[in-house]
Amino acid sequence: MKKSKGSIESEISKAITQWEKDYLGRGSISCKTDILRDMVIVNLQGILTPAEYTVCETKDGMLTIKKTRSELVESGVENLKDIVLTVTGEKVKSFHTDISSRTGERLMVFKLFNDLEKKL
Repeated sequence: MKKSKGSIESEISKAITQWEKDYLGRGSISCKTDILRDMVIVNLQGILTPAEYTVCETKDGMLTIKKTRSELVESGVENLKDIVLTVTGEKVKSFHTDISSRTGERLMVFKLFNDLEKKL
């Protein structure tokens, strides 16, 4: 039976939240995934710790947290690409991510080789 777009999105969200807990030691408060054309867009809410919010009050602190958090995620990027491949059956062409120190949310964009939305 073919999986629905919603169930694939939900499966990616669950797997990435589990990856965060296993790899980073804690998960986001919420994780929402959207499949749009050849992209898988993951929105993670509440990823910063209370201490990190405090450090982010200065520009230097904010840049340090962004840099550290990016390096942590980039170091596990192969696992993230594997999650997308396992759930969708599509290979990831490129990965982009950024974090907002103001809202404490992270966006992850997985650019795929094919238009996954069209297949669903």
